[in-house]
Amino acid sequence: MKKKDNFFVKLFRRIGIFFDKLIISPITRIILKIMELSKNWAKNLDRLSGKKSTLLIVSLLLAFIVFIYIDNESNVMIDQYAEILYDQPVTAVYNEELYVVDGLPKTVDITLIGQRRHIFLAKQSPSKGVSVDLTGLKPGTHKVSLKYTQRLKSLDYKLDPTQVNVTIYEKVSENRPLTYDILHLDKLDSKLYIDNVEIDRSDVIIKGAQYKLDKVATVKALLDVNSIPNPKAGDVTIKDIPLVAYDNDGNILDVEIVPKTVSANVTITSPSKEVPIRVVPKGNLAFGKSIKSITPNISTITVYGEQSAVDQLQQLDVEVDVKGLEKDKDYNITLKKPKGITDLSSKNINVKVVVDNSSSKEFENVSITTKNLDSGYKVQAATDSDRQVTVVVKGSEESLNNIKDSDITAYVDLKNYGEGTHEVEVKVTGTDLKLSYASKTKKVKIVITKK
Repeated sequence: MKKKDNFFVKLFRRIGIFFDKLIISPITRIILKIMELSKNWAKNLDRLSGKKSTLLIVSLLLAFIVFIYIDNESNVMIDQYAEILYDQPVTAVYNEELYVVDGLPKTVDITLIGQRRHIFLAKQSPSKGVSVDLTGLKPGTHKVSLKYTQRLKSLDYKLDPTQVNVTIYEKVSENRPLTYDILHLDKLDSKLYIDNVEIDRSDVIIKGAQYKLDKVATVKALLDVNSIPNPKAGDVTIKDIPLVAYDNDGNILDVEIVPKTVSANVTITSPSKEVPIRVVPKGNLAFGKSIKSITPNISTITVYGEQSAVDQLQQLDVEVDVKGLEKDKDYNITLKKPKGITDLSSKNINVKVVVDNSSSKEFENVSITTKNLDSGYKVQAATDSDRQVTVVVKGSEESLNNIKDSDITAYVDLKNYGEGTHEVEVKVTGTDLKLSYASKTKKVKIVITKK
């Protein structure tokens, strides 16, 4: 037992000598050396710190270090940047076959916040955009949150708006008749006319909330003349014509229309006819003057337009203002298109008016006729003197010599006159428009009775 104790004592003594020789003694010598050197450094540092140049250098070094630090921090702050993405579309997730949604904005604005390079990358990389999940919501009003999904997580964003109130309605459907409107008709060649439009269906289905369907007054196919390639007389088929629903005030309603487009067969015609030109002088010439001749540079003109308007037009009247005229004059007149006429073969006409001294001539016993009497009545003159009048015609002597009694018409206009005795004005016209006509008797009495 004693031998074992001596063995361990010797072992621990040898270990202690080993650590003292290799670790403790060397470290102790190093520490003593450092302490000796630090005394010398302290003396030298004390001498250096007492010099002004040393303090100046130290101050400059400290200022430079502070500048570098602040500059790095400011760069981090300045690099924070914001950019607004305007009018970003909003996608709603819900059962579109069963419901319609009101109150959801079509677009929102997104403010991206972060470093410029991150914002640039975010704009270049695809995102899932702005969405709102309405799955599971029942008909009624709900406050929902909009979400923006961007792959770069280093950016912050803000939506405007972030939350919205939406109303969910059950979707219903109805059948409505389909009509059409023609857009940009003024772009069609003025010599052409759209005579007929046949749409490939007579009705459509509209879908939406019931309160919106109740507002729908008409559903129209919008046929755009600009969509007709090289329009000319004949039949042409137009496809993919869009449909629009309107209310009573002509406002477009946001309802679903099935189908979304239709086709139509369009018949284009070019009705035309050559008619004579009749120059009609307006106003009184200077005292003692009359028109000897009034001559247009063209006597006929070709008119284009609706077939019914072309058929009804027998002549084209051109008015010339001769008020106060006392000598010959040439007129350059821009022609006006009658109702239903879309084009004329000539746009302007030149009229030469020759002035002469005025004379007068009387035509006696010109019978009075009636105009515009209602078909349920008959009329007769109150006395024999009310049956005929004397007409005074004024104009150039040459024109007066050529006029006959049959060229003069005296009449009374009985429009809006009913049963009874009436005193009405006598009006006179003649075939020669260069002359003026007037009845010596200004009014006559007539008796209207029922048939």
